[in-house]
Amino acid sequence: MQGLKIAIGGKGGVGKTTVCAIWAQLFAKSGFDVLVIDADPNTTLASAFGVASQQCPEPLTRMKQLIAERTGTGKDAVGTYFKLNPKVSDLPEKYSIEVNGLKLLVLGGITQGGAGCACPEGAFLKALLTHTILQRKELVLVDLAAGVEFLGRASVQGIDAFISIVEPGGRSIETANNINKMAKDLGIDCVGTIANKITEPAQLEVIKSQLKDTALLGTLRYSRSLQEADLRRTAVFGADAEATEQLKQAKNKLVELISGPSSKAKKQ
Repeated sequence: MQGLKIAIGGKGGVGKTTVCAIWAQLFAKSGFDVLVIDADPNTTLASAFGVASQQCPEPLTRMKQLIAERTGTGKDAVGTYFKLNPKVSDLPEKYSIEVNGLKLLVLGGITQGGAGCACPEGAFLKALLTHTILQRKELVLVDLAAGVEFLGRASVQGIDAFISIVEPGGRSIETANNINKMAKDLGIDCVGTIANKITEPAQLEVIKSQLKDTALLGTLRYSRSLQEADLRRTAVFGADAEATEQLKQAKNKLVELISGPSSKAKKQ
């Protein structure tokens, strides 16, 4: 299980960064060599580990000179030829930071207007994600951008499991169903969901009734403690003992799904 690759996505604000940070710590405490990647343009994963804002590394996708060198373009070039498979194998070691017993790589996302996959930044982003997923030997967790864009670009092909985070709300459930379907369309057999911010049992029942073709790995109640940790930019791991335990159980369930027969994963 050491080389397990997990991507976490969902609608904006559902708590995917919190889940990613707590899972990363749980896997690290279980003895795994963990590399966690922040692939969200908002790049808030470092703060979920308690890293002070002034100590957060610059996202790689904002390093214009580096991207220009690796893709063979001029800085801020528009409408020019560029390498679709730039060299990126050395970047995780150079730019990841050690935090709480694991490695954190702040990748970021494409934020400029009109930028998409057919640009140097897009090629760089996809190449780095692909290398990390297919070539790295660590257990890798990827905190994706909100929505379905990453899956639409097929930037996470080769992962072992895709986990969507959902909260009580029709748009959140719809987004989860859409990205879960897209994940399966990409050939990802193990697709699971975690329900977050539940305040009453009826909400969970509605979520269960509307989720399609996915394993519900766990349920988290709304947590004021996690909200406070987010507000104060302190580590979310251990901020709420119940949430940590629920995510530990969800992690173990995921490992069972992946390590079991593939038919079991598909059935779930």
